[in-house]
Amino acid sequence: MLAVKIAGIDMKTPVMTASGTFGFGLEYSDYIDVNQLGALVVKGTTLRPRSGNSGRRITETPAGMLNAIGLENPGVEEFLSNTLPKLAGYDVPVIVNIAGNTVEEYGELASFLSVPGVSAIEINISCPNVKQGGIAFGTDCPSATAVVRAVRDNTSLPVIVKLSPNVTDIVVMAQAVEAAGADAVSLINTLLGMAIDIDSWRPVLGNVVGGLSGPAVKPVALRMVWQVARAVKCPVIGMGGIMTAQDAIEFLLAGASAVAVGTANFVNPRACSEIAAGIQDYLVERGLKDVSQLVGRVNDHL
Repeated sequence: MLAVKIAGIDMKTPVMTASGTFGFGLEYSDYIDVNQLGALVVKGTTLRPRSGNSGRRITETPAGMLNAIGLENPGVEEFLSNTLPKLAGYDVPVIVNIAGNTVEEYGELASFLSVPGVSAIEINISCPNVKQGGIAFGTDCPSATAVVRAVRDNTSLPVIVKLSPNVTDIVVMAQAVEAAGADAVSLINTLLGMAIDIDSWRPVLGNVVGGLSGPAVKPVALRMVWQVARAVKCPVIGMGGIMTAQDAIEFLLAGASAVAVGTANFVNPRACSEIAAGIQDYLVERGLKDVSQLVGRVNDHL
């Protein structure tokens, strides 16, 4: 009833974790049966270890949160030697989110991660391209397509591209990365936001700006998923403010074939399994036999 297949990846449910909100999965194992997840998307992994941004990294906002973690992670070699062997004990697809400063780094990461135990690679294209003056890969079509091609050339694994909403036209970007070899797209990544301390007159976050996530971004995310799902042939993974089964069902109706849960994990570590259960209850109530019967079925004919 809930099983789906996304870009060749068999998943027990359409509910995945969103990168950066679930650690490497091991951190949540005391609170949730990781085997119940549709897929485990681990936090952003880079070629070399990163310590992340200095100063305050997270702050709450109305109906959401801002984060400026800075991709803190132990690096790909540490992930492969110590973390991936531990994840092998779980019966769940492991998708590794990768981030780089150059096109070449993305290609190297894809090559490193093309090993047993990794089910797919998700490309974070919201990173700054150091060779192009710091412009984010995900806001420039030529840069984004170059990254996808570099990853595609270095792996036979399914390639998922995580799209940034901080663009003029996300449909154009989705079509570009699909043409470059993406097997699926996931959206949206966080929206750029800011908070200011009115006592000190200084930005709250040490990085000044950060990524806005949570319920506040859901209407924007839902609209973008609806737009992209109608414009590409590859599967769409929807995310952005999904807190409940109702939220997830909205994304499915908008055209997502699966969903990823992020900020909700901080509020409720069992959110993914509860959302999956809620989707199943909804299918039973509606007399539906398969979750695919929801995908793209929004009645949007004006």
